[in-house]
Amino acid sequence: MSRVKKRREIERPSAIRVMLRRQRRNLRFAVFGIASFAVVVAAMVVTRSAQHGGWASRFAQSFGRATDLRVEKIAFSPHPNTPDARLIEALGVKEGDPILGFSVTAARARLETLPWIAHVSVERRLPGEIYVDLTEGRPFAIWQNQDKFLLIDRDGGTVANEDVTRFGELPLVVGAGAPQAASGLIDLLAQNPDMHARIDAMVRIGERRWNLQLKNHITVMLPEGHEAEALKRLADLEASQQLLDRPLDIVDMRLADKLTIRLREVANATPANSQKPAPKAVAKPAPKSPVLHAASSRPAAMRIAPAKTTIPDSTDSARRDMMAARRAT
Repeated sequence: MSRVKKRREIERPSAIRVMLRRQRRNLRFAVFGIASFAVVVAAMVVTRSAQHGGWASRFAQSFGRATDLRVEKIAFSPHPNTPDARLIEALGVKEGDPILGFSVTAARARLETLPWIAHVSVERRLPGEIYVDLTEGRPFAIWQNQDKFLLIDRDGGTVANEDVTRFGELPLVVGAGAPQAASGLIDLLAQNPDMHARIDAMVRIGERRWNLQLKNHITVMLPEGHEAEALKRLADLEASQQLLDRPLDIVDMRLADKLTIRLREVANATPANSQKPAPKAVAKPAPKSPVLHAASSRPAAMRIAPAKTTIPDSTDSARRDMMAARRAT
């Protein structure tokens, strides 16, 4: 028994060996982590050097020339509003050039500066194809600001500043802050096609509220934050009393419990004792393009009579009311 016990004491491993056995798995993970980190760092250095024309870029060009890898095909995803020639010019490479001799990152940055381009990616598909996957912006409205017209998307971002006339059927919004707030009002008007068809432009006032410029030169002043209620009220008045077909200049709906209107000015008729026949009374001519002058040519639109005005039954009664008011003053 003593011999067996003594042999077991001799074969017992040391404490260091036991510790190494226990830490062997942890050491494997540590070595793998260090190697992975080194690979990532090396890849970042190579990528950065390639993007900035460093040794990696020069190596790629030399390798491309040595292997004679050249661009044989340049393909684009559908892009109906951007010419191919403009895309190829911004891409910076053409068929026959070394396929490894240009920067994909720089090409993408140049393409993103073009009008219409919302998103773009450039792929180098060896041995000889370059594929450009691009997405064009979707025009939602036309924005007029300081005599400039831009196509904007639903979020208010600029899509393009050219060929705006091709999209004349889109809604027109005017003024600072209009692009960011236009989608809500346009969605409300889309629920009432008859009312939407009457509108020539939507003018943002003070980046707080809207004025509607109608095609018959009536200005409808909407309240801030309560456009839906005001539009429903306006539609009800139009259905019951044909409000928007009357000779009006302004319909003020900024107060929920009060409707204020201003009559359109008419020319005075020739007196009855005059030798010349009296000409017909005609409405004061409006500007030829009320939209282009919506923010500047209607300063009197903000001077609305505080008294509550009733809807006239005819043009003659409106003229009599105006004459009586002048005599009273």
